[in-house]
Amino acid sequence: MRVYLSADIEGTCGIADWAETERATMDDYRPFAAQMTAEVAAACEGAVAAGAEEIVVKDAHDSARNLDGSRLPRQARLFRGWTGDPLSMMAGLDVGQFGAVLFTGYHAWAACGGNPLSHTMTTQCDQVTLNQMPASEFLINAYTAGYCGVPVPFLSGDAALCNFAHNLIPNIVTVAVNEGRGGGVLAMHPQAAVEDIRAGAQEAVARADACRVPMPAYFATTIRYREHKDAYRRSFYPGAALEDDKTISFGTDNWYEMLRFYHFVL
Repeated sequence: MRVYLSADIEGTCGIADWAETERATMDDYRPFAAQMTAEVAAACEGAVAAGAEEIVVKDAHDSARNLDGSRLPRQARLFRGWTGDPLSMMAGLDVGQFGAVLFTGYHAWAACGGNPLSHTMTTQCDQVTLNQMPASEFLINAYTAGYCGVPVPFLSGDAALCNFAHNLIPNIVTVAVNEGRGGGVLAMHPQAAVEDIRAGAQEAVARADACRVPMPAYFATTIRYREHKDAYRRSFYPGAALEDDKTISFGTDNWYEMLRFYHFVL
């Protein structure tokens, strides 16, 4: 089996401040980049223990140059940098090429109190909805997995997102490493997070087929920007509508067309 893993950082164990996510502030960033790598390595090790022969790991945070590939198992291939195509954080995922998609370090959606760093793709938006649900990067990327026919059996990140994931995919295995409380987080011990992620990924990959993503027949989204000028400019995307001074909407029955829309407006 080949496994795909998309890794973010704002849902990494213990992270609580933007400085801890940015290469420009290395003293803050370095320990969390190391923890991000440790969590990804653990998920890869769990997948290998469950029979994965290859894991394609997409570094999917900011510069996409966060992970230390030398700390990953030899079955892992690391996809660094940004391709610039609409798959974005799921670049390299192909139909019929993978048996499971795993997510590590993922975080709650824009305007959610479950993570002090909650956002959806950009910090320029106050809220993104998809079929009247709050749209997280996890939801968007899970639908991309579903579009490609690949099950999603594993997620690690904050508790708010993990709770949402169980509503979307009841059989998914989750590891909630953080619990957001206002501007802070209550986190598990970093090594305990690594151990739970390794065990959870092994369990998840072993029963991945029970975690198919339910794909809607139609996709309708709204995006509310912090600045009205951002909404106005993006409302000119073909098929988009300006709902009010700060909000645009878009709808389609083709998920890739929704990804294309998000690619240009988020």
